[in-house]
Formats: sequence, C-alpha cells, structure tokens
Amino acid sequence: MSKVTIIGATGNVGTFAAYAVSVDPHVHEILLYGREGREAFLKGLAQDFADSFAARGTNIRVTWTTSLKDVAGSDIVVITAGTPRGPGQNRLDLALGNARIIAPMARTIGTIAPDTKIIMVTNPVDVMTCVALKYSGLKPNQVFGLGTHLDSMRLKSLIASYFKVHVSEVHTRIIGEHGDSMVPLWSATTIGGIKISNLPAFAHLPVQDFIQSVKTSGEQIIKNKGSTVYGPGEAIATLVKTILGDENRILTVSAYVKSEVHGIGGVCIGVPARINKNGAFPVTIRIDESEVIAYRESVEKIRATIHQIIGELENDKDIGPAAPKRQKKTRV
Repeated sequence: MSKVTIIGATGNVGTFAAYAVSVDPHVHEILLYGREGREAFLKGLAQDFADSFAARGTNIRVTWTTSLKDVAGSDIVVITAGTPRGPGQNRLDLALGNARIIAPMARTIGTIAPDTKIIMVTNPVDVMTCVALKYSGLKPNQVFGLGTHLDSMRLKSLIASYFKVHVSEVHTRIIGEHGDSMVPLWSATTIGGIKISNLPAFAHLPVQDFIQSVKTSGEQIIKNKGSTVYGPGEAIATLVKTILGDENRILTVSAYVKSEVHGIGGVCIGVPARINKNGAFPVTIRIDESEVIAYRESVEKIRATIHQIIGELENDKDIGPAAPKRQKKTRV
C-alpha cells in the first residue's frame, strides 16, 4: 500500500487531483500539503474527503500538514504548488517566480524522501521539472512532469470526434514543450491500428485548427471558468495509477531526455516514456524529418529558458546551487 502526497492541495487542481487519486486501490494514505495560514482549509478538506471515502466505502487514510518533513515516506509526491496562469499569460511568464518556489521544495523532498517519485504539474511544467530534478538530486527516472500527456489526450478527443470513432481507437502523441512549440506526431497517429495518413479522410483533416485548439484549450478554460481542474486532475491520477500498478504503459510526459529522439536532448521535455514503479523511462523513437526539425526547435526553446532560470536561482542567495546527485548507500 502506498502514500501519495499532494503539494498545493488547497488549489483547485491539487484538491481535485487528491480526489481523483483516491479511487486507486493501491493508495493507502493521501497527505494534503498546503502553506502556513491554510490550516483551517486543509483540516476541512481532510474531513470532507474522509466523509466522501466513508460514503464510497474506500478505506484510505487522509491527513494534512503545512510541514514538508511530513512528506517523508511518500511513494509519490505530486507538486501543483505555485502561481497559476491567469488570462493572457503564457506558461513561460510564470517561470522564475514558480522556480523560486519549486527549487527549495525539491531540495527538501530529495533529502527526506530519496526513494519517492516526483510528478511535476506546476507551469511551465518542462522548466519546473528540470528545476525539480536539479534541486532534488534524485535520478532522472524519479522526476517527471505532466507535460504533453493532457495535450495528447485533447488531440486524441478531437480526432475521435472528427472520424466518428470511439476515443480508445485513436492513438496519437504530442511531444516537445507543453506550450506553443508542441509537436504533434502525425507519423505515429493511428485509428483502429491504421496509420492516419492511410485514411482518405485525413486529406481533409483541419490539422492546423486542431493543433491551435489544443494549444489554446487551457487558456480558453481559464478564460471561461477561471482554471483548468478536471482534465489535469484525471491526468495526474492516471500517472499515479500507472506508477503504483507497475503498469509499464507508454505515456507522453515531461522527462529528461538524453538522445532518445534523433540524438536530441539534454532537457526535460514531452516525450513518450515507459512508466512503472521505478518512474519514467523515455523511449527511443524515430519520427518524420519535419517533426524532428520542430522538436529540435522546441528543445532549444526550453533549453534557453532553463539555462536562464537555473542561472538566476544559483545567483539567488536564498536558493543557491543545485543539489548534487544523491547516491544510495551500499548495505554491508
């Protein structure tokens, strides 16, 4: 049985993510973490969840805290904390402010929970995943972000609707930045096992409209209702279930890539990864040349931002250098 911590549990995404995770039979305890001053909300949330679990017949322990030391023993730490994106903002606008929140948090988590898996949700997720990886000192497979998983699901839904098929018949992926430079992999998209380009109707598919819809989906939801909640929350729960169930599913997340995609890497960015109880492991793939060019541009965009952000953090006297990679002690 497993302990899952939700950091940022008082926010909309964190609250629903905790609820969505609670249906996983592998979860034994959910720890709700929030900042000091939010104790009453956290207490009320824990009580509300406990009532819900009792009504459902779910035997899960739900606790709350404002102290990071209580994260110790967590199998998974989901980080949703930070400043949310507002109307008119892009994800990269949030980078430095949120990095100053994530860096010291990741350093503490890496020290007190060295065996945990960190799932980063805070935007810009690719940059924050890199910050969490560097400052936690954990192994690359232990730290990954929601990335383009939800973007891929959004595209999947649009394709299914266009071809009038069940959504489970569509397999597609978006790699690269969770943002404007995302790269749809039409070369890897199939419907009912048939490559989409082999279907005559593909010639009339409004490709650019679909991609623009995916890119602006979060912005439109924020504009209309204030925040994205249910999509990210369910996507987080899927990742938690995949890890705890040791499912070895291939999902598209923000993970540290070395050279798995045509030799391009050195950053945390959206890629297909095999996910199991040990974390996320990017899969080596080959894609069309036009997709390679777009992916390289996306990687360089994220690399430039990461370089700038890490430089700012290391020069910040309150944060300082990133943590060294942690080595597990050898038992004798």
